[in-house]
Amino acid sequence: MTIAVYPGTFDPITFGHSNIIMRASSLFSKVVVAVFDNQKKQPLLPFHTRIELATNILTNIKNVEVVGFQGLLIDFVRQNGAKVILRGLRAVSDFEYEFQLSSANRQLANDVNTVFLTPDEKFSFISSSLVKEIASLGGDISKFVDPMVVKLLGQYS
Repeated sequence: MTIAVYPGTFDPITFGHSNIIMRASSLFSKVVVAVFDNQKKQPLLPFHTRIELATNILTNIKNVEVVGFQGLLIDFVRQNGAKVILRGLRAVSDFEYEFQLSSANRQLANDVNTVFLTPDEKFSFISSSLVKEIASLGGDISKFVDPMVVKLLGQYS
């Protein structure tokens, strides 16, 4: 049984995230979507709301579990019995940062591997930051996120 952990702030979860999770669910026996409580990023959505959104949006994918976490990712990975960290790459510009994280994680736990997936091309430009900016300016974000997110972000703009 290979468990993969897909960490992120998911502020909010986008179609790009969901696409990667759906594809990963066919590669791994279990995918743990790890919603990180990182106050340094100053998230728009509260921690519990991000967990609830991801849980509701991903409910139909049977081998996916959504869990919130704080602290060091490697500790969370080990607590969940995982051997894989799943990371999404949208563009070449993501690679350098992700490569640094992967290298650091390998130094902390050399038995844990990082696997990179790219979303379908139609989602490759979507980021949570972009979605929040468009929503804050009154733009239509329905092509980028689930209707639950559209409704919720409408309350914040």
